[in-house]
Amino acid sequence: MKQKLKIIHYPRLDTVLMVEEFIRKHSGEFKKKALWEHLPKKMMYQTFCVIFNYLLDSGKIALDREGKVAWVWNPKLVKKYLTKKHLIIR
Repeated sequence: MKQKLKIIHYPRLDTVLMVEEFIRKHSGEFKKKALWEHLPKKMMYQTFCVIFNYLLDSGKIALDREGKVAWVWNPKLVKKYLTKKHLIIR
């Protein structure tokens, strides 16, 4: 069971989008803390963790064996596979 954190401050949309774009451009280069340290705009680590957990839970990012963050969300590819008749969702 995932621990529920009490969030005092939610990030703004532009901040979430900035983190998403940075991860997309640097997919597979950084681990979590190094990613936070290299963001173009500084933010509190707790705010970054809220964004990071959202992206992880929504399936937009994943961690490899080394703990490096990779962008995995690809809606065009998902749509392509959903239109294939021989592939079914169970």
